[in-house]
Amino acid sequence: MIEYIRGELVETTPALAVIDCNGVGYGINISLNTYSAIQGKPNVKLYIYEAIREDAHVLFGFSTKQERELFLLLISVSGIGGNTARMILSALSPAELCNVISSGNEKLLKGVKGIGLKTAQRIIVDLKDKIAATGGETVSGSVATLSPAHSEVYDEAIAALTMLGFAQAPSQKVVTAILKEEPGLAVEKVIKLALKRL
Repeated sequence: MIEYIRGELVETTPALAVIDCNGVGYGINISLNTYSAIQGKPNVKLYIYEAIREDAHVLFGFSTKQERELFLLLISVSGIGGNTARMILSALSPAELCNVISSGNEKLLKGVKGIGLKTAQRIIVDLKDKIAATGGETVSGSVATLSPAHSEVYDEAIAALTMLGFAQAPSQKVVTAILKEEPGLAVEKVIKLALKRL
């Protein structure tokens, strides 16, 4: 089992990081929280979860052990797969997710794409007791963001939303609306808002 991968950050999108580790490029699925934490760093270390399926070996990477711990708890819930867990961790920071589960806020969980009322309730019931154990050192993933060109943010946001399984047309509509309202937003903020509206 791979515990972590440390190496040069060669390429990054809000949904994927490519890390060069001794000449091997690992494509690692990441959440928006991790994207914020590693952005602009030449070398990174991501804690890994390996999903081994018949048709693929998929790597999920996290900037903190706590985020990986939450991911593992989420996929232990019946009906939650790796991509849904990543979606939840993109919409909410680890600290927010802990609060949502411990306070039983199913309405906020239901706001994440692919999470219905029953699933939100199941997550809260299954994880309420376990979440107390992982709470504690929450690392905020806020990074000082430079305001890149409008179109670059737009393109990255659309690419990330499409990778997360959203159709392109509605994604474009929502991202355009968000950027009209708040032109200076960083790409991860745009995606977070889009996840709530799609």
